[in-house]
Amino acid sequence: MSNSSSSSQASPQRQHTKGTLVRDIILFTVARLLLAALIAGVIIGAGMLVGVQVYLLVALLFAVLIAMPLSFVLFKPLRQRINAGIAALDSQRRQQRADLEARLRGAQQGDTGGE
Repeated sequence: MSNSSSSSQASPQRQHTKGTLVRDIILFTVARLLLAALIAGVIIGAGMLVGVQVYLLVALLFAVLIAMPLSFVLFKPLRQRINAGIAALDSQRRQQRADLEARLRGAQQGDTGGE
């Protein structure tokens, strides 16, 4: 039974492509922007409740500063998925490069051996 559960967990890790990585990065970026907008709205709303005018630029600045560390906690699964995707694509790229270098070395050795 443990083999079937481990294979089901391993299959999503093999599904990393450039398209899924781009989708995850865009999703993470949009989520962080929405979080910053929500926090800015809360800051402006809180200012209105206490009778203080908070400028939009100031609210956005503080919202971005608050949203940065908060997004790393709130969106941790998405961030981990992005990191796994980057690692998988980097590993694939390294393997392809090693294969290419091995083929080039083989072709060069074949060329010099034939002369």
